[in-house]
Amino acid sequence: MLGWIALCAAIAFAVLMVILLAIGAADAFFGATMLVLQLVVLGLAIAALATKAGRVLGAVALTIALVLNVGTMGALSAIRVAATGSYDGHKTDKQKLWEAYPGIKDQDPNQYLHQQSLEQLQLLADETMADVRARLTAEYGLQWVKSADAQERPERNGYGGESMLVRFTSDTWATTTPVTGYAHKLEVMQTVESVIAQHGWRGMVAFNDPGSGVDPAMISRMYGGATPESQVDWEWFSDDQPDPGWFYADITDLANDTTGEYRTSREQTAQRTGEPLEGLRLTVVGRYLLSEQKADDFAKALTRYP
Repeated sequence: MLGWIALCAAIAFAVLMVILLAIGAADAFFGATMLVLQLVVLGLAIAALATKAGRVLGAVALTIALVLNVGTMGALSAIRVAATGSYDGHKTDKQKLWEAYPGIKDQDPNQYLHQQSLEQLQLLADETMADVRARLTAEYGLQWVKSADAQERPERNGYGGESMLVRFTSDTWATTTPVTGYAHKLEVMQTVESVIAQHGWRGMVAFNDPGSGVDPAMISRMYGGATPESQVDWEWFSDDQPDPGWFYADITDLANDTTGEYRTSREQTAQRTGEPLEGLRLTVVGRYLLSEQKADDFAKALTRYP
């Protein structure tokens, strides 16, 4: 009988903590009441272990109490609350007001009304990458597959909530065949650069090049070699300042993978996402973008703030 009492108490206590975790009541885990309840459950479980009939059930109850303990669940709740900003039960009206701030903390919100919109960057990304793909197919016979769909996700506003701005990642396009050999890769990247320049993008920067200013040891670790001639990965980048778009062109060349480490990693990625094992990939990313459809609501929401 004592074993069943201990088990039921442990299960009930565990359910209570899961509920508190779900609602974000981090403070409740560290109150005196929860600590007393934890001790009671532990006491029942230990008492059950001392009886022959209740030893098995007591062991199960003790396991539940030790795994789902106040300290562990409280820490998880604190991490969740910090990540999501869900302090609703303990916020002042002023905190709740700023949690709904449509812009970004310490940034001039008016810039988002006058910069490139989400829709404009989407159109620019589609047009730029279509022209790049067409040119590379015409000159080098490269064929393409869309390896990832475009995504949007809200940007955090710095006050514990979500702004009305989004981070945009375009469709990712990848070649279906390898792009290998230093001279050929350089020629392909220079062609990419010439095409995107026609769409207003600036000259590209090769992050993998030692001349980029990145520590040589870091370059070797990140790209699989100290020089572009020996590297597995190339990463070239451009932007269209003052607008917020970033254009990325990356090449993975497994012919330079002397250890097999990169191939193993790429095989795992390809199995998970379906993208080609190696070759050239094109992506456009934009931060803090405001949709044209939300511009009026954004401006109206700003009137609530000094």
